[in-house]
Amino acid sequence: NRRKSGKFPSSGESEPDRKTILAMNIPAGCYFTRQDQWMRREGDILTLGVTEFGQNELGELFFVEFPAVGTHVQAEKPFGAVESVKSVSELLSPVAGEILAVNEAVAQNPSLVNESPYERGWLVRVKIESAELPSDVMDAAQYAAFRP
Repeated sequence: NRRKSGKFPSSGESEPDRKTILAMNIPAGCYFTRQDQWMRREGDILTLGVTEFGQNELGELFFVEFPAVGTHVQAEKPFGAVESVKSVSELLSPVAGEILAVNEAVAQNPSLVNESPYERGWLVRVKIESAELPSDVMDAAQYAAFRP
């Protein structure tokens, strides 16, 4: 089984230089997980995706496995997977809720995640069960410090 447990692979290459890290795109209006996923909240709806750092670690994506619309997802449990030239990695849901939408454009063209991780490359929209986000999610400044 090639799946990893929600962690994106290390590229095995040397560390990126400081300029690359400083130039990393971390939108202020998002929340972030330690598994290099982002969340954008609109009321009780979360849009989820893979961060710029995460997609860089994965490499070029060529397949995304989505849950069906209407599927109930559990916090900290897999809801899908991404397959890249480097590995297959499970996507862990940061919250419990119901899948309202999947990004069909990404299903047809997974490299949208690489090209536009925070806009066109979003993965799913989830109607969350709890108004509270998990205590371990990070804002943009915390994520930037987490991925220095």
